[in-house]
Amino acid sequence: MKRCLVAGFVLLVSLNVWAAKVDTLEVYSPSMKKPVKTSVILPDGYTKTKKYPVVYLLHGYSGSYAYWPGVKGALDGADLYQMILVCPDGGYGSWYWDSPADPSFRYETFVSHELVDWVDKNYATIATSKGRGIAGLSMGGHGALYLAIKHPDVFGATGSMSGGVDIRPFPNNWDMAKRLGKYKDYPERWEKNTVINMLHLIEPRTLKIIIDCGTEDFFYKVNENLHQELLLRNIPHDYITRPGAHNGAYWQNAIYYQLLFMNRCFTEPDTDKK
Repeated sequence: MKRCLVAGFVLLVSLNVWAAKVDTLEVYSPSMKKPVKTSVILPDGYTKTKKYPVVYLLHGYSGSYAYWPGVKGALDGADLYQMILVCPDGGYGSWYWDSPADPSFRYETFVSHELVDWVDKNYATIATSKGRGIAGLSMGGHGALYLAIKHPDVFGATGSMSGGVDIRPFPNNWDMAKRLGKYKDYPERWEKNTVINMLHLIEPRTLKIIIDCGTEDFFYKVNENLHQELLLRNIPHDYITRPGAHNGAYWQNAIYYQLLFMNRCFTEPDTDKK
């Protein structure tokens, strides 16, 4: 009995020692003139004497900066792959746009420039697109692809989990009309700011892409359409589908695949350029 108790104690201590650390802080946004809550997940053994790749993880419509630090797969991935994970608060229904309808929402500028600059100045990062990726779920899946496509000099890899990759079928949902104006009044904004219409901006061999969506998800059809459009345009990407709906159980599984993909992008030779 004593032997079992001792073994359990040692295991508990080991789990506490070998665990990612989470910094919860605020990063000031000059463009929005406010601090934005952000979680930074640091891998076990983090030291300023080496440089780490960074993955920016974006939450969904009803989430916050606290979502990903509560997901075991995110913490496991930070430790396993020795990467920093940065989880900004994307506001309630920002969709990570610089809103043309509401100038107080400038989350594209914040995430792709202000936050990246702040993180590179305050942590030991690989401060190039080769060492920087962005991924997210639902609204954040849209945001990750949107920001990476628009800023390939900032992000070299991007991933979407259950992403709203075509916003046009959902004109009355999730505060999108508040950020873009109503679809019937501003159709050009909706056409310009939906991911599936942005693929022409992707230059060859500039962005590594992974897309993941469950077959029972209400976003499954738009993800399948995006996959087919990427194939038509001969844009390399990984595409994963499996049984699953639009829920936490799916994303807590999907994050393992996303971070594995990011690690491969950071560590493997770029064979596309040969």
